Amino acid sequence: MKKNNFKTIIIAILIPLVGGFIISIFTRNGVHNYIENLIKPSFAPSKVLFPIVWTILYILMGYSSYLISDSMVCDKTSCLLLYGLNLFLNFMWPLIFFNLEARLFALLFIILLDIVVLIMIYCFYGINRKAAILNIPYFIWLIYATILNFSVYILNR
Repeated sequence: MKKNNFKTIIIAILIPLVGGFIISIFTRNGVHNYIENLIKPSFAPSKVLFPIVWTILYILMGYSSYLISDSMVCDKTSCLLLYGLNLFLNFMWPLIFFNLEARLFALLFIILLDIVVLIMIYCFYGINRKAAILNIPYFIWLIYATILNFSVYILNR
């Protein structure tokens, strides 16, 4: 592997990792204070699981974005813009859910994120199958998070 490629891979992986870390700092108080007072569904995971899962997913997302940006396809800009939109929506959702405590708006917001990620995966697939497949665990986790958000909304109306 070329030295430049290694640097580019690291940067691509660091973008979602650093963004997720920054958002976790901004939502730390909201997560601990807000979530403790909510009725949660029986299938809600332990809060210890979230940073582990998100770290893995951010690494996969970052590497997949590298695969797209490194491809020789001319029409990769729209896919990378979808990836950027995905990151923006991904980083905004915890602020809406935990800090603003807007469960219904967060639900609508995460549904939008689900749609964007599905379109992004489809776009990635047209350029690099591996890049698309690397985002499947992320999409599955988002669907789970959407169901969790919906359940929390219903249980705490």
